[in-house]
This record gives sequence, C-alpha cells and structure tokens, in this order.
Amino acid sequence: MRPRSVAAHLPNAILPQADWADRYELLILNERLTAREAARRMLEPVPGWIRILLALRNRIVSFVGLKTAAPAAADSLIGFFPVLRDDERKAVLGFDDRHLDFRIVVDVRDGPADSQVIGVTTLVHRRNILGRIYLAAVTPFHKTIVPTLLAGLNGRR
Repeated sequence: MRPRSVAAHLPNAILPQADWADRYELLILNERLTAREAARRMLEPVPGWIRILLALRNRIVSFVGLKTAAPAAADSLIGFFPVLRDDERKAVLGFDDRHLDFRIVVDVRDGPADSQVIGVTTLVHRRNILGRIYLAAVTPFHKTIVPTLLAGLNGRR
C-alpha cells in the first residue's frame, strides 16, 4: 500500500492557531501499532538522503537565527522532534520557533478486517513573513519526505 493525501481540516485543537495543514494516511495489514511506535518507526532512523537535506536546512537557517535542533528542555524525543503528548492512538511532536510553530500528529485507527490506518497530520502556524517564506521553500520537500517516511512503515520493524 502507498500513502495517500487526504484533507486536513483547520482549525485543529492540537494547534488552534494553525494556518496551514496537510495529512497523509497509510493502510497497513496484519499489524497493530501504537501511535508512538508508528512515529518511532517512521523517524528512527531517518534515511540518509533526508539527513542530508536536514543538515543543509540547518546550515541555511542558522544564519537567520532559527532553531537547528530540538529544544534542550525536551524530556522525550522521537527522532529529533520533542514529544508533546502521546497515548495509544495519538502522538504529538513539534516545537515553537520565532518564525513558525509546528506539530506533527501521528494517529492510528482500526481499518477494515485486520488492518490499521496510520495518519500523519502536519500543522503549522506561520508567525511572520519569514515563516511564510520558510514554509513555501520547504513544502515541496515536505510533500516527498512525509509520504516516504509513512510508506516505510510497511517494511520497517
């Protein structure tokens, strides 16, 4: 199965001020995952080509004072994202920066027969013009990276 893009609705209680969102879903068969396990399997380890893109991103944004790593106070991380909330059905990752706030919501629900639907919603609140420029620049990469990471759930254990 391949991930599919589905409608993401705003406003969203996870980040009520979000002004941009997208969502992808994947049907997986014969397996049961918690939201945290799905998030961990998607983000740990990150494929090499994505690590290279993130390293390039970090070099570029460091010149304008944006965060290049998770906040030091984060108690729990999945990949390089702080875990803000998690339970069996929903894991919320993300942090706030001076240009935008973002959340990655990984959720699981029962699918038909012995299947499960894993969803990934990205929510963004663009705080200023830098946030708008930044999001416009990274969106094409985001639209490739998220479905790729989600598709990897079918092969990663």
